Amino acid sequence: MVGRSLRHSLRSPDIMVLSIVVPVMILLMFTYVFGGAMNVGGDFLDYVVPGIILLCAGFGSAGAAVSVATDMHNGIIDRFRTMSVSRTSVLAGHVLESLLRNLLTTGLVILIAVALGFRPTADPIRWLGVVGVLSAFILALSWLAAAIGLLVRNPEAANGFTFFFMFLPYVSSAFVPLHTLPGWLRGFAEHQPSTPIAESVRGLLTEQPIGNNAVIALTWCAGIGLAGYLVAGELYRRRGLH
Repeated sequence: MVGRSLRHSLRSPDIMVLSIVVPVMILLMFTYVFGGAMNVGGDFLDYVVPGIILLCAGFGSAGAAVSVATDMHNGIIDRFRTMSVSRTSVLAGHVLESLLRNLLTTGLVILIAVALGFRPTADPIRWLGVVGVLSAFILALSWLAAAIGLLVRNPEAANGFTFFFMFLPYVSSAFVPLHTLPGWLRGFAEHQPSTPIAESVRGLLTEQPIGNNAVIALTWCAGIGLAGYLVAGELYRRRGLH
C-alpha cells in the first residue's frame, strides 16, 4: 500500500511541488519583505526557518486527506474490501507515504533556506532530534488528514478542510515571538501544538536549550495521531457498512 501511494505521487507530482513552492514563497516573503521590520533579537532568517519547516510539513500532510478521499470517491476501497487487505494497511499506506514524501520535501526546503543564508549549528544527534520531532508531527497530521478524507464526500472538500493545517503555525511562536501577540491571543498561541514543536525544532537547529518543549511537542503529536487513527479506523468501518 505504501508503494502504491508512492507511485501515485510520482505520477501526479503536483502535491509534492506545491509542498515545496508554497513554503519557499512564504520564506522569501518573510525574509525579504517583512524581515527588515521584524525584531526577534537575532537573525530573522534563523528564527523563521523552523516555522517554514512546520508550514511545509503541515501543507504536505494535508495531501493524505485528498488521497484518501480520492480512493473513496473512485471506488477502489470497495475492491480492497473484497480482498484479503486489512483496513489498517489501506490507511497506513497513505500515512506512511505522506511521511516519506514530506520528509523529502522538508529536506529540500531546508536546503533552499541554507542557500538563502540559513546556518544551522546542530550536531548529528540534534539533527536526529529534528527528524524525530518532525516525523511525529507529520504522522499525527497525516492520521488526522486521513480521518478528514474519510469524513468528506469528495477530494475537493478534503482539500478545503485541511486549510486549517496551514493556518495553525501562524498563531504560534513559529513566525513571531509570543510576547508580541495581544494578550487574548497569546494564551491560545502558548497552548497549541505548533508552539512547542517550533521551539523544539528551533532550539535543536541552533543549539539552544529547549526545556520541556520536546516532551510537550511529542505528547501533542501522540494525542493528535492517536485520535486521528481511531477516528479514521471507525469512519472506514462505518463507510464499509453502507
